[in-house]
Amino acid sequence: METPNSFIVDINESNAQQLLIDESFNRPVVVDFWADWCGPCKQLMPVLEKLANEYAGAFLLAKVNADEQQMLASQLGVRSLPTVLVIKEGQPIDGFAGAQPESAVREMLQKHLPSPWDAKIAKATTLLDAGETAQALGLLRTAWEDSKRLHEVTMAYAGALIEAKRLDDAEAVLSDVRMVDQDAVYEQLKAQIELAREAGKSPEIEALEAQLASDESNHEVRVKLAVQLTTQGQYREALEHLLQVLRVDRDWNNGEAKRLYLDAIATIGKGDPLAAEYQRKLFSLLY
Repeated sequence: METPNSFIVDINESNAQQLLIDESFNRPVVVDFWADWCGPCKQLMPVLEKLANEYAGAFLLAKVNADEQQMLASQLGVRSLPTVLVIKEGQPIDGFAGAQPESAVREMLQKHLPSPWDAKIAKATTLLDAGETAQALGLLRTAWEDSKRLHEVTMAYAGALIEAKRLDDAEAVLSDVRMVDQDAVYEQLKAQIELAREAGKSPEIEALEAQLASDESNHEVRVKLAVQLTTQGQYREALEHLLQVLRVDRDWNNGEAKRLYLDAIATIGKGDPLAAEYQRKLFSLLY
């Protein structure tokens, strides 16, 4: 894994060949020519640094002080500051002069790089295959948000939620899909949710639900039902049952309901919105 420092470098005579030319055969190098006296340079540089960190090493941001590296600036035809060049396989292939808004810089990068969320989706797929569901969902959620809920990313995120048996959350994600985007993949995921709901009712869960229906004050049955629901990945429903017990008796069975509640949140993953939602509910109840 690369460190943030490897995303951004300062160029001088000793490393110019290695980092501007040689490195451009491994990944695109975005060269930022700037100077201390250049106001627009100071506006542009934070934008470039933000994008370098967002892309997490997909390109190298190489910063060149044009006053100190005049020969290099001249060799690359720099006539004004700031100037940004994209170098690939030893040759400049794109660039611009003058400060640009983030949207314009991002548009330029997208022509030459995979989207920054593509790597997150690929890593999440590997994690799902390895059974690391909470980590995978965290990456996919970040990719979903970073991409402004791009359709393909939405489908990947919803699919992973279904795989994790987080059916209510998958349905919530899909509910935001515009009708015009409700394609074959969308319909397939909706069908998977319905099938998973049917399959999720084990005989144990159905029996406990029947017992609870006949006596809704039976905390022992409610907690057993919550445990069964947790094993099926139905965390929201499980947490609601446990919360209902805690509202009546915060220390039920020497704290067992609270312990199971916290275990479920830990299993979901503390950065997950569902976990955060039920952490807040518990906090409100206790304090």
